Amino acid sequence: FKLISQAYEVLSDPKKRDLYDQGGEQAIKEGGLSGGSFSSPMDIFDMFFGGGGRMNRERRGKNVVHQLGVSLEDLYNGITRKLALQKNVICGKFNFFVKGYGGKRGAVEKCPVCKGRGMQVLVQQIGPGMVQQIQTVCPECKGQGERINPKDRCDNCNGCKVVREKKIIEVHVDKGMKDGQKIVFHGEGDQEPDLEPGDVIIVLDQKDHSVFQRRGHDLITKMRIQLSEALCGFRKTIETLDNRVLVIASRPGEVIKHGDLKCIYNEGMPIYKSPMDKGSLIIQFLVQFPEHYWLPREKLSLLEALLPPREDIMITDEMDQVDLEDFDPSEQTYRNSGGEVYEEDEEGPRTGVQCQTS
Repeated sequence: FKLISQAYEVLSDPKKRDLYDQGGEQAIKEGGLSGGSFSSPMDIFDMFFGGGGRMNRERRGKNVVHQLGVSLEDLYNGITRKLALQKNVICGKFNFFVKGYGGKRGAVEKCPVCKGRGMQVLVQQIGPGMVQQIQTVCPECKGQGERINPKDRCDNCNGCKVVREKKIIEVHVDKGMKDGQKIVFHGEGDQEPDLEPGDVIIVLDQKDHSVFQRRGHDLITKMRIQLSEALCGFRKTIETLDNRVLVIASRPGEVIKHGDLKCIYNEGMPIYKSPMDKGSLIIQFLVQFPEHYWLPREKLSLLEALLPPREDIMITDEMDQVDLEDFDPSEQTYRNSGGEVYEEDEEGPRTGVQCQTS
């Protein structure tokens, strides 16, 4: 509590705060305040509440995230892409200047605009007799509390200590990687003095494919076949994502129904970090039926004789025979809101049975 009290005394007294900013702990001691060896008053609080002091905390820059568009072929076969990025690097100009210093050695001074606090308090009038105070980052030192005298600034970085530089990185997309997967380049983020650079994170963004859909390790495709192929057999080809051609055929006597699923094992997506293993290639068959009246009437009996017998019904006088028409939801007969088939009666809309709750 003694250390906390000393820190509060420094923070709450502007004169002692300025004295500490100028000469550090020694200046405070000479001014009559004793205490432990801390680099700033806030380190006392950090020691108790912040995990051991500001000096022991890892100071790190921000991560930079980029999206990389890839095709399904890229994820299947693997690919290497080069990306050009703009990043901040510590100024490396020497001569009379010091690397990463922004100017001549010893040219750093307390910011005269914010008095070394890094913040400015602006007073704005918001109405008659009403003002508000707004705290903003000092534009001169950008919140650092110190600056380099303009005459001593580095002419390469203008005292900013960093310059923009183009960086080429190679992104290796391995076989079997997935949409949204991240590739991390550690320490390739923006550089700043006294900060560990952050990471550059590449996020894969897979584009839609015209033939295949990916589901985990499996690939799914749709194949259209004629009714004759569904009943009598077929032979088809499929071009894979690595430009191979697979030949598939139905077994003699096998009937393929509309929507049936078949698969080819080990022809799906490569498994990440185990590219010799693959998922399955799943094929959904869509049976295309002939158009209306494609067969002359006199030949229908020949076709019927070849197909399984149809079910016949006994029609009685009590039955009503009606016409079967094509359904068109845009007709005026049906309601525009929801396409409800049944009309409301004159007494009002019908209500369903309500469920009881306990």
